[in-house]
Amino acid sequence: MDVLEKLFERHFHSPAKQVLPLQGQLGASGRRIIRLTSDQISAVGVLYDMREENVAFLEFSRHFRRHDLPVPEIYAEDLDQGAYLEEDLGDTTLFDFLSENRPGADIAPPVVDAYRQALAVLPRFQVEAGRDLNYKVCYPRAAFDRQSITWDLNYFKYYFLRLAGIPFNEQALEDDFAHLTEFLLGAEQDYFLYRDFQSRNIMLRDGAPFFVDYQGGRKGALQYDPASILFDAKADLPPELRQQLLDYYLDQLAEFIPFDRSVFMRHYYAYVYVRVMQALGAYGFRGFYERKPLFLQSVPYALKNVRWLLHNVELPVALPSLMEAFLGMLASEKLQALTSDIERPATENSVPAPTLVVQIFSFSFHRGGALKDESGNGGGFVFDGRSLPNPGREERFKALTGKDAPVIAYLSQQESVGRFFANAASLVDASATEYQRRGFKNLMVSFGCTGGQHRSVYLAEQLAKHLRGKNGIEVVLRHRELEKPGE
Repeated sequence: MDVLEKLFERHFHSPAKQVLPLQGQLGASGRRIIRLTSDQISAVGVLYDMREENVAFLEFSRHFRRHDLPVPEIYAEDLDQGAYLEEDLGDTTLFDFLSENRPGADIAPPVVDAYRQALAVLPRFQVEAGRDLNYKVCYPRAAFDRQSITWDLNYFKYYFLRLAGIPFNEQALEDDFAHLTEFLLGAEQDYFLYRDFQSRNIMLRDGAPFFVDYQGGRKGALQYDPASILFDAKADLPPELRQQLLDYYLDQLAEFIPFDRSVFMRHYYAYVYVRVMQALGAYGFRGFYERKPLFLQSVPYALKNVRWLLHNVELPVALPSLMEAFLGMLASEKLQALTSDIERPATENSVPAPTLVVQIFSFSFHRGGALKDESGNGGGFVFDGRSLPNPGREERFKALTGKDAPVIAYLSQQESVGRFFANAASLVDASATEYQRRGFKNLMVSFGCTGGQHRSVYLAEQLAKHLRGKNGIEVVLRHRELEKPGE
């Protein structure tokens, strides 16, 4: 702390009377953030031993202020000791303002206005200040290039997918990463990419936005930053508001450069995906690897964004293995357990219940038995299909599964299978209706048979087909035995 106190006294010609660590501001970066005050004077000090990032932040700050952008004034610095003193912008972030002005699912108009103000400033960073910025001081890369993207995708793969226990084919996923990277780099890259343009990095002072934490900025595409703030996980903005704010941002951007909106939108959701993956990698590293559970609280909100993307967006590039990994995330019992922490039953005066996620599994009774519901409900249905005719006893079906046409044709012609499925579907329908009425979010349905290959897979597929398209129901389908190595 001594170095910050010396900087304070040297700049303000008065010693600090109070030095207060701002623990609430200590995020994933590892910076120590301290407020120093004396009479009516207040400043924020930062201690961080990464010289290159400090240099980037200080130079960017001075550059942005030359462009009259609302960023903190830098009062003093001592790079050798990893310290600098900056303007105190108060304690209210845009995220705080959102959280305090959100009755139920409604977001108060002043919050929407604050988002609009922030998005109105964004093109000034990206275009106006980006034109003459010194990209040589960017850290760790001067651009969001192939290497930067690879780092983010591997961060997601190793610190989230791997540590969450989500199965994936390494080579197939790498192939998808290569295709996604090539597609992302097809967007125009000649702008300032703020990198962490999100609600916690926007301070509100007297109702006006001020911006911090841009030291990771570099040259890149326009799409990344609006994706960051609009799909900011824990902010949990409603889809219709996200679209309104995106349209507003594009209107503001049009004041700075001519551009084709359809070209912008062609790449936009790919950048949304890569930003969501970067965030999940960070949550996994801090939460699973460093065992800091606070960071895992954001995972359910990020998964909610993934679910929305899977159902509402079709990318212009095929990424089958990556999409399969996302589906695995949504069906993960480990991740569902995290989701239960944010779920609350609806009351009579609450907003309409959110989507009911129906997880449907097939499994083998002889190879692990029934799955445990870890969504927080601890219930669900387990249907035993071993009483039904078994295609696995016939040679022609042994190499096939309940997803293959010959097996489907065989089972669909069996009267006992039809009765069994009709009864099971009737029970599930009744529970799903009641769950939705009461505001529950998860229902688990499992079908078991001897090997988990034919009957259980067929029944799970049929129920998924039966439920898909029903209002307010989200289906997540998994075949446990078919996903095992060598199966």
